[in-house]
Amino acid sequence: MAEKQMAEPIRKIVIVGGGTAGWMTAASLIRYAEGKSIAVSLIESSKIPTIGVGEATIPNIVQFNRNLGIDEIEFVKATQATFKLGIQFENWHQQGQQFFHPFADYGLKIDQVDFHQYLHRLKASGISTNLEDYCFPAVLARYDKFAQPHPNPASPLADYSYAYHFDAGLYANFLRDFSVKLGVEHIDAEVKHTQLHPNTGFIKSLLLDNGMEIHGDLFIDCSGFKGLLIEQALETGYEYWNEWLLCDAAVAVQSERAQAPHPYTRAIAMSAGWQWRIPLQHRSGNGYIYSSQFETDANAQQTLLETIEGKAVNQPRKIIFHPGRRKKIWHKNCFAIGLSSGFLEPLESTSISLIQTAIAKLLTFFPDQSFNEHDIAEVNRLHHRELENIRDFLILHYKLTQRDDSPFWRYCKDMAIPDSLVHKINVYKSRGHIVMLDNESFKESSWLAMYNGFHITPQRFDVRAGAVEPALIKQKLDQMSHSIDKAAQQAMSHDQFIKMHCPAAIAR
Repeated sequence: MAEKQMAEPIRKIVIVGGGTAGWMTAASLIRYAEGKSIAVSLIESSKIPTIGVGEATIPNIVQFNRNLGIDEIEFVKATQATFKLGIQFENWHQQGQQFFHPFADYGLKIDQVDFHQYLHRLKASGISTNLEDYCFPAVLARYDKFAQPHPNPASPLADYSYAYHFDAGLYANFLRDFSVKLGVEHIDAEVKHTQLHPNTGFIKSLLLDNGMEIHGDLFIDCSGFKGLLIEQALETGYEYWNEWLLCDAAVAVQSERAQAPHPYTRAIAMSAGWQWRIPLQHRSGNGYIYSSQFETDANAQQTLLETIEGKAVNQPRKIIFHPGRRKKIWHKNCFAIGLSSGFLEPLESTSISLIQTAIAKLLTFFPDQSFNEHDIAEVNRLHHRELENIRDFLILHYKLTQRDDSPFWRYCKDMAIPDSLVHKINVYKSRGHIVMLDNESFKESSWLAMYNGFHITPQRFDVRAGAVEPALIKQKLDQMSHSIDKAAQQAMSHDQFIKMHCPAAIAR
């Protein structure tokens, strides 16, 4: 029996667009291409500025860099990075209140019962507790301390993750140098026209403003919101989610470092959106993300400039976006990564994470030149579910507010939300159970941080938690919180840790 003829392998990959998305993709693909006959080219024009969003990250960036073989200290110094233990939310539930979303679990399960159920048991008995006291990185952040988790911690309470704040432009430059050194062809030009195959509709080649014509087998669209290939050439369409995610504009500015950097991002709710504060070694990143329905551009800029800490070091820059997703991130021989595949908003720092997960899907289902339609459909299905789950998590931040001091917050509190999120909230309100769906980016502890931060108290607790006397529970919890607090206070300050281990050589 004759062997089935295999399709031709991919020989040439062309990436359109640089920035964080383009160079993360290039670095990953050139690593994948090692030992294979695959050429990787990246086209970006030095005349076109990148958006530069995504200076705050979530923990999977740590593993991404490790997988590439990047030295952490070298990376931190090159990008002026600081460490991130989570996000501090201020004025979201009500003005004057704050809570912390850490990259870790809370407490420990007892007899296979979730830790927070015992806190609900105590509350039902009239005993109040603070959930954050039972999370080591949350307490570290409270004292502005930082410690890297041990790879084999002695206690599960010491098992936590961290991420980074970094200069997105410096990170793109760092990965550009890394990628070019490994063999990526870097072409400084602008794409003027996309040539499609007349029979298949696949992308055949790209015509550049320098007269070059670039052929390829697989094209990666990292061109940002405009979706130069996936939308302008292939017209895949876009699904808008602005009925739930109202914020559709942002004004951003960098400021001088005014104090030692916190080991967390600050997300401060404002009258028509929220403000981010991201501490780097050499400066701070600031932005006010807002709804154009409820805020003018001029007022947003004025509000931002009046509330930043430290002197502004550049002119405020406005960014317009449309919350939603591309209807397909993979269509024919084009794969969209980064802002070209969709954008929700910066809340919870998912932009760079979505670049990573898109790259992971591409590598898992890396095609040959047959471009199997079932593989493509599965990638699109996974991406859609991933974004729907993140969308619901972000909507939760707005829907659970008790603020009624502005039209924006009154709208958020009263708005209809997706059925999938209604179900999650109602099950938690009923019995404190956290519903998890397939392909969730945020795990149980993150949902718990939100429910707790917005003061959602379940009507009941797990009956198994009722088998333990409240006094004994309180005694054990006091021991746990004391141990965590003591360990946190013994840690080095975040600023001292950076100065000792990974200070940037040159402030830029």
